[in-house]
Amino acid sequence: MKNIYGKTLEDLEEYFLSIGEKKFKAIQVYEWIYKKRCNSFDEMSNIKKEVIQKLKQDFSMSRIKLVKKQIGNDTKKYLFELEDGNKIEAVLMLHDYGNSLCISTQVGCNMNCSFCESGRLKKQRNLEVHEMVVQILEVERLENIRISHVVLMGIGEPFDNYENVIKFIHIINSGKGIDIGARHITVSTSGIIPKIKEFIKDGKQVNLAVSLHAPNDELRSKIMPVNKAYPLKKLMAALDQYIKETNRRVTFEYIMIKDVNDAEKCAYELSKLLKGKNCYVNLIPYNETSHIEYQRSPKENILKFYDILKKNKINVTIRREFGGNVSAACGQLRANS
Repeated sequence: MKNIYGKTLEDLEEYFLSIGEKKFKAIQVYEWIYKKRCNSFDEMSNIKKEVIQKLKQDFSMSRIKLVKKQIGNDTKKYLFELEDGNKIEAVLMLHDYGNSLCISTQVGCNMNCSFCESGRLKKQRNLEVHEMVVQILEVERLENIRISHVVLMGIGEPFDNYENVIKFIHIINSGKGIDIGARHITVSTSGIIPKIKEFIKDGKQVNLAVSLHAPNDELRSKIMPVNKAYPLKKLMAALDQYIKETNRRVTFEYIMIKDVNDAEKCAYELSKLLKGKNCYVNLIPYNETSHIEYQRSPKENILKFYDILKKNKINVTIRREFGGNVSAACGQLRANS
């Protein structure tokens, strides 16, 4: 049985036409699900009973189960259990501009980045579309809030689950759906070039973030095996194409790891690599985890790194720390459980 939360408005319109009903019923169902937040088909009072019965036969409205919740300063982290018993994470970050939710796109991850907790837990499977959608709905229900921003930076590589991720974006961006603006949705990738090119063609006006974390091939291949398949020269060419064709800025995520990628030499190399690009760099203090030996860069190293980028006219920010006290390293809560 298919889950209704994995269906686009267009999918439901086709469904209603296929059972001999008017397609406007799809909008009615969407309004019940996403505007009125009903929890069962029986609550849909303006849809006739025989149609409700058909919906109940053909679709489920099952959600995910909260296993554990950790609360920190401006951060809440959730461990959810899926119907098959697998577990995923989502992180709510409370900003002055709104409520941002970081969601997972896979159970585990095959990118094997050496600094990432998720990489220790190999990919079990891709998340289905509805399993991504209900992460938002469940957090909104638990906290009695509305999510204004969504980032696909939780467990998994979004572009390794490309089709489901694009459909998920379509649902949450729909004005009849959750209605989160495209500019408030960010997809992060470790640099899967064929999917970046597909992403350009799909024309989604959402934000693209690239997990860079090193300024040269030798270091990046050492800490991010994906670089062996998609080295920096080819990755930068694909991103130049993205910037040119979409007229959108790229965000480069750069985790600051002590004695690994935080030297002044790295800052100068990064400045040279990104010179003249429509981009900005997000320096992220590393969230330490007991399972991995890496340590966070000292504050003075981060500030020095920041200054070098600034002096070389690279747009750069230091990410405000979120979740240092809520097992915030991606995959850490799942690993601990």
